[in-house]
Amino acid sequence: MTFDSVKKIAAELAIDQAIKYISKDPEKNLPVLMDFVERVAVVPDHKESIKKLKDHFRDNPLIMEQTRRLCKNPKVLSNFFNSWVVDGILLGRPKREKIAAELGVSIPSLILIDPTAACNLHCEGCWAGEYNKTDHLEPELFSRIIDEAKQLGIHWIVLSGGEPFCYPYLLDVVAQHPDSVFMSYTNGTLIDEKVADRLADLANFSPAFSLEGWRGQTDARRGAGTFDKVVRAMDFLRERGVFFGASVTSMRYNIQELFSDAFIEFLVEKGVTYIWSFHYIPIGRQPNVELMLTPEQRLWMLSRVQELRRKKPVLIADFWNDGDHTKGCIAGGKHYFHINASGEVEPCAFVHFAVDNIRGKSLKEVLQNPLFKAYQKRQPFNENHLAPCPIIDTPSSLREIVQESNAHPTHSGAEQVLQGDVAVYLDNLSGNWREKANDYRAAYKK
Repeated sequence: MTFDSVKKIAAELAIDQAIKYISKDPEKNLPVLMDFVERVAVVPDHKESIKKLKDHFRDNPLIMEQTRRLCKNPKVLSNFFNSWVVDGILLGRPKREKIAAELGVSIPSLILIDPTAACNLHCEGCWAGEYNKTDHLEPELFSRIIDEAKQLGIHWIVLSGGEPFCYPYLLDVVAQHPDSVFMSYTNGTLIDEKVADRLADLANFSPAFSLEGWRGQTDARRGAGTFDKVVRAMDFLRERGVFFGASVTSMRYNIQELFSDAFIEFLVEKGVTYIWSFHYIPIGRQPNVELMLTPEQRLWMLSRVQELRRKKPVLIADFWNDGDHTKGCIAGGKHYFHINASGEVEPCAFVHFAVDNIRGKSLKEVLQNPLFKAYQKRQPFNENHLAPCPIIDTPSSLREIVQESNAHPTHSGAEQVLQGDVAVYLDNLSGNWREKANDYRAAYKK
């Protein structure tokens, strides 16, 4: 048995005992455990992160209600902690850094994979709406990618599509990898009680339900009855102690609703523990720049999300406004990349260009592709991390990357972000946003 194996077993046993300790009395035991973890943390940024988390718990007693819900299924907590903390950070991070130094390119901490491009809905403006709907990854290929990811120290797999639950092999492949954790973006309409039972048993899979706001906004974009089906699926998972979240597309017409106290409180009441907010990007099905946030709205979101984080017991990630936390863009293999359902290896879910396909190549080989290298040598794309993105914040960089790497579009129309009316709009919008972001940064420094 190797030294790393011994460390892994010891860490997993410690986490299992800690979860049992928390589950007995969350309000009493969780603060004690966090004090201990802060004292023993070795890496400075880990210690600081734990301190911030402790402060958040102390300032928001309602978060204990979420903790009690999560403790309903200790197996879920144990699997996620073991894969995220032990395999992903304590053991995985040094492993990824060592391999990255050998290869001369970054090794990401997660991979976004589309097992299938098929979907049972037809949402307006879908970012994946122009992929070929018959494309899918063979289950053997899907499983091989996950195996190779673990060999590189990557234990977090995020799934999208298409609709992941349209993929008939989805949960069978997940079951083959109990030492990885999976999160999926899903429309939620295919999660019935039988699926919820399977997710509770697997205990390493967290769905993030896509919503546009209340019933009116969600059904208008996704189809009549969708909102009610999502709410029902949330109830199934909450009753079984399955860890789940929400994914919202922030658009010009819905951000006041999405980030209202009432809507956030509704999600928390339903059992949502995290919210991913994606700004609308004009790619995919019928790109519409009129749906994009204005610079003024993006600035409002910057302060509003910070306010919600202080007073609501839910984790909110605001892409792209969280560039300060991530030190700029995380795509292009730096911290994540995208494999679509045809096997094309893209730098980002929203950058539909590729030079490599995972079929016939190893994961280690495709991570060294010229598109990713062109990306990484330019990161960060702006000194001000409030403008992190090469699509909507520095479009000229994306044009240079695609030209330099000789990347091809992965579906018809993907090139619209580089040329024509959409590109002109993005150039103007990005300039306006960078100006506001720089003013905000200057005021913040004062």
